[in-house]
Amino acid sequence: MVNVLWTTTFRDVKPAERMTPLSTDSEPVFHETPEATGAAALNAELVAVVVAVTQGMPRVLIRDATHALPAGPFESNHRSLQAGLRAWVEEQTHHPLGYVEQLYTFADRDRADSAGRRVISVSYLGLTREQTPAPGETASWQDWYRYFPWEDWRCGTPPIISKDILPVLDEWVEEGVSVADRSQRRRRVSFSFTEDPDHWSEERVLQRYELLFEARRIPEALRRNDTSNRVVVPGTPMVHDHRRILATAMARLRAKIRYHPVVFELMPETFTLWQLQQAFEAVAGRLLHKQNFRRFVEQQDLVEETGAMERGVAGRPAKLFQFRRDVMADRAISGTKLPLAR
Repeated sequence: MVNVLWTTTFRDVKPAERMTPLSTDSEPVFHETPEATGAAALNAELVAVVVAVTQGMPRVLIRDATHALPAGPFESNHRSLQAGLRAWVEEQTHHPLGYVEQLYTFADRDRADSAGRRVISVSYLGLTREQTPAPGETASWQDWYRYFPWEDWRCGTPPIISKDILPVLDEWVEEGVSVADRSQRRRRVSFSFTEDPDHWSEERVLQRYELLFEARRIPEALRRNDTSNRVVVPGTPMVHDHRRILATAMARLRAKIRYHPVVFELMPETFTLWQLQQAFEAVAGRLLHKQNFRRFVEQQDLVEETGAMERGVAGRPAKLFQFRRDVMADRAISGTKLPLAR
């Protein structure tokens, strides 16, 4: 087993600007409109990417069958942006939010609703523990890899990359209008997609999505009266630009677990070290070297034994641990390196 270390540099990922109209209505629709100007024509939308890890699977909270993230307009009665976000999430999903941080503001020039009002979307990342929706509830928890099947490397290189993605991106490269254009496209493909685990970057989730969008190989890119019958890569589409927002959240969380113990928010009060490792692997989409991971946890002094043992399991029960809350409150982890396994 070869041990490879993640790099530690964190850069806030910012999406490339492109036209993505979006509405703030309760049932928003994409609509081509003239440029909206003036303060009166500007509206703010709040969008939540709520993430949990359940039985070793990364999950995202979806509000209805259209695969929409919880979202709603920022209103005058909201005390703050975050208060408004929490209100919309609880109203649409009946799920209270715990840890929340602002993610990114999407303010592309041509984002507008059907009334021509300029729309900006202020997105947030929320970390929680999954709760079973009540009977009749339209909200549901979905595996985030159903939207990004090429991002899950826990069982090795995903077959979708060589079978579906690289062939259509090769076609896109050849569609370049000049030698220089084709060369630039080839570099971008090589930078974003690879079959080599040693050169795969977990943090480039958004860059990969944007590349597939620009190549018009995902359904969201074909919504504007495209009749070319292009082959699209597998992966469940989402409404509006919500898959783009989810990609941004995945990239942020994958980067953040390297230097800050936010994974604590995804865990129950007590857990085994194996369950903790599975949570890291679920978010990263990569397997970690077991012994090196345990040494990493011990060296960072993040957890402490509870004195209790796991119950109701076959075989030898494992020790239960809990996070040291003083570590969470007083310090982030700088220069963290998580050991990957191939």
